[in-house]
Amino acid sequence: MNIAFRKIILLLGDAFLLLVSLWITLLIGFWGEWDIGLFVSHAAQFSLLYIFWLIIFYISDLYDLSVPVTSLPFFSRYVISILILFATGVLYFYFLSFTSITPKTNLLIHVVLFGLASYSWRVFFASKLSSIARWRIGLFGIGSELDDLEHAILSYKHHGYECVRLGNDIEYLAVQIRDQKLQTVVVPSSFLTQTNYIQALYDCLETGVLFIDLPQAFEIFSRCIPLDVVDQQWFIRNIQDKQHGLNRYFKRGFDVVAALMILLCTFPLWVLSALAIKIEDRGNIFYTQERLGLHRATFKIRKFRSMRKDAEESGAQWATKDDPRVTRVGRILRRTHLDEIPQMLNVLRGDLSLVGPRPERSVFVEQLEREIPHYRVRHFIKPGFTGWAQIKFRYARSVLDSKRKFEYDLYYIKNRSFILDVLILLKTVQLFFRRDQ
Repeated sequence: MNIAFRKIILLLGDAFLLLVSLWITLLIGFWGEWDIGLFVSHAAQFSLLYIFWLIIFYISDLYDLSVPVTSLPFFSRYVISILILFATGVLYFYFLSFTSITPKTNLLIHVVLFGLASYSWRVFFASKLSSIARWRIGLFGIGSELDDLEHAILSYKHHGYECVRLGNDIEYLAVQIRDQKLQTVVVPSSFLTQTNYIQALYDCLETGVLFIDLPQAFEIFSRCIPLDVVDQQWFIRNIQDKQHGLNRYFKRGFDVVAALMILLCTFPLWVLSALAIKIEDRGNIFYTQERLGLHRATFKIRKFRSMRKDAEESGAQWATKDDPRVTRVGRILRRTHLDEIPQMLNVLRGDLSLVGPRPERSVFVEQLEREIPHYRVRHFIKPGFTGWAQIKFRYARSVLDSKRKFEYDLYYIKNRSFILDVLILLKTVQLFFRRDQ
């Protein structure tokens, strides 16, 4: 059972428990008056709210299988998410007027029952279902990349994944596969280009094992593609223009509509941010920088100014944690990521997409392209307001950070799709509440 399928099972279980907890709530709340029609009418009016609740669970990382459900970080997130479910329920039924019912005690009972049932479902899923569906993975070869992959796989150990190191003796590979009862074997990509290794791997097919290479394995367990495990052949096979024809127009249309909605919803925050910046030091409200976009075309990006007026008098420099150049208002804007909102204007102009690799300044790009292999691939697609690297990694404060973020960008460039874009946008909401590391 792969990770994506496990997440789907977990999600379907939550959807089922929402209906079950509603059923029980109505039995309690309408004791002696309950009938199937009552349940159907309430389920119909709760249905839109349930979609929001499941989205909140996703944004809160409650479908992240790498975090044990019994750990304090997960339990804390879970409790906060349940409180948010109740708050959105109150908003939905008492302020938005979408429905004809106004549950009070029943809403609280429903949320509490679902909270207890959903958490119990996760404990059961981790301890029982995953242990039944054990998945043993063999790592063939040696090297630090395999060490990193082993660490990534072991983060899912509580969900049934087991890791076995096989060394690099190809003659005994088939024997080890049988003895260890392996379902999958990870091999370095270089082995797939050497005749003696290919023949040996081919001879192992009768064992029923699935072979995947290192880049595939990192995609599955780390959701990134380390530069140390790919070469030019990998880029030739995997990097292509997926945004052509109708796909390109659809993505552009989605960008424009979503950007207009974001601008409309955040307009009051524009006014407050502008007033706060002006009152603090009477400097410019906006800060403009030149960035590199699609095919290295230059454009100007606009943000709410978060640094002192003289922040870059001595030239461009990397941002640092607790940067002393940041103003008091700027610190709030950065922590909430509100300084980025004016980039919706860049989305409307077509300089940016909503989702894609973040655009960098040309002065930094020249350095990064010299020091990071294949870095120019980032410019094969339009940069984005947010991106996979943004939600998986902190701000880049060095070349090493930029290399790590690029590895996440590669995952996005290879796997980009409308569904992935939507999931990234949902996760981006989390950034407004997460303190930058």
